[in-house]
Amino acid sequence: MNSGKIFILVGLALLALGLVLSFAPGLLSWFGRLPGDIRIDGPHHRIYIPITSMIVVSLVLTLLVNLFLRR
Repeated sequence: MNSGKIFILVGLALLALGLVLSFAPGLLSWFGRLPGDIRIDGPHHRIYIPITSMIVVSLVLTLLVNLFLRR
């Protein structure tokens, strides 16, 4: 698969994600609030470390890349 096709697929995926987030904002409301995501609120600062959410993103991207780039 050449780089032009990869850019087109990535663009279409981003477009689909943008449409989902625009027209169905409650669909991904759970993302960022998973058990294991660390949120620390102080009087003058806010710290957010999305450990579990990034593991989910990594697994999904790994599955997608393996499905589309497998020969």
